[in-house]
Amino acid sequence: MRSIALPLTLIFASAALAAQTPANLVATLQKGGCVLVMRHVSSPREVPDAATANADNTTRERQLDAVGRASATAFGEALRRLHIPVGTVLSSPTYRAEETIRLAQLPAPALSPELGENGASMQAVTDAQAEWLRKKAAEFSAGTNTILVTHFPNITRAFPDNSKGIGDGEALVFGSDGKGGAMLIARVKIEEWPQLDR
Repeated sequence: MRSIALPLTLIFASAALAAQTPANLVATLQKGGCVLVMRHVSSPREVPDAATANADNTTRERQLDAVGRASATAFGEALRRLHIPVGTVLSSPTYRAEETIRLAQLPAPALSPELGENGASMQAVTDAQAEWLRKKAAEFSAGTNTILVTHFPNITRAFPDNSKGIGDGEALVFGSDGKGGAMLIARVKIEEWPQLDR
């Protein structure tokens, strides 16, 4: 992988795509047919108490912090401003993943247990979940993009070679490899989306 220094730094994932620019990535996403596997945005590890829990966070799960709320909102605004079409959205059933999607104003997600943490604080991501995620990353829809919102352990177990150091809200962008599988096109940090057209 190679970093390309432009007004921002994106990581592109093959020699064939090493000359790609943010503008090229935007053009690719505008055509659709990509899958974004995204880590939910910034969320403290501590669960909120009665005074700090969001009104709809009735089960007192982890929720986004101020940075997470702002970055999720900016991500969604960037997608709309850049005319990047979003079709299917799949989410971990955790509150923080759903909150990421809600604040980005993405289409209503389908909740997928395979994207979740198994109620074990992310310590029990299985081989079956990793295989399911790899398969979903290769299911492309013509004319629109799919977004999967999940957790660090799910992503790193499914894509160990492509996800080292993946940050809060960072997305792996997959496109077709032309052989029925997926190839990593780029990694986009959450704060980079608003800059892609600059």
